[in-house]
Amino acid sequence: MDNTIERRKEMAWMKRIGVKGIKVDFFGGDKQMTMKLYEDILYDANDYGIMVIFHGCTLPRGWERMFPNYAASEAVLASENLYFGQGSCNNEAFNGCIHPFIRNTVGSMDFGGSALNTFYNANNTPNKGSKRMTSDVYALATAVLFQSGVQHFALAPNNLTDAPAWAIDFMKQVPTTWDDVRFLDGYPGKYVVMARRKGDTWYIAGINAQDEPAAITLDLSFLPAGASLSIYQDDAQLKGSLSPLKMTEIQPLKVSIPKNGGLVIIGT
Repeated sequence: MDNTIERRKEMAWMKRIGVKGIKVDFFGGDKQMTMKLYEDILYDANDYGIMVIFHGCTLPRGWERMFPNYAASEAVLASENLYFGQGSCNNEAFNGCIHPFIRNTVGSMDFGGSALNTFYNANNTPNKGSKRMTSDVYALATAVLFQSGVQHFALAPNNLTDAPAWAIDFMKQVPTTWDDVRFLDGYPGKYVVMARRKGDTWYIAGINAQDEPAAITLDLSFLPAGASLSIYQDDAQLKGSLSPLKMTEIQPLKVSIPKNGGLVIIGT
């Protein structure tokens, strides 16, 4: 990728075979020549209609405004670390409650896959590899909370039979680009609730890292009167469920999110 002639030759080949995007990894520092390389890759990829995600990279500063083919950058302690060690799993919710306030406010954040396996191995074998401490609803909520032009879901073959149908269906429909965003409640490292709109549909997502449940009263005045809600929520044991709610009038909604749990509300 650091040779212009070879890079453009490779991109021309990728365009011919139908490649729509690339993920370029491992950039060495923020020297001028490295920063120039980022933009050279984006310029050339745009000529060939190829979208770009950067990994192992610097914090993005304005590329979303400069390049129509720029999708996202990692620049965060991403989900791969959940596989590498239990410490990252133990701190997943804490870190997740920081990213929307700090890293993701700067630019699109490619955090990586939302996983549904309890254990980070291909077959979900108990006590093999690190153990996920967060819930399935938490995993769905981060797909809304963590803004990125491309979202990833780290499904294993067993998830086709052991994952809740409502979780798989959610992954099929959740948008990756948004028309509006609102901060509803939260505190860095404790909990966060945000709302994003795609067309006429609102996605409200929240997670909690505190030892005690987060009891929150949500102001839903931005929803239309008579809105129909689909609510994904966890019980105290982090067992998720999906339930409908018809709001005859728009009024504050009281919710509770357990530690390491999540909440998603879809309103139409």
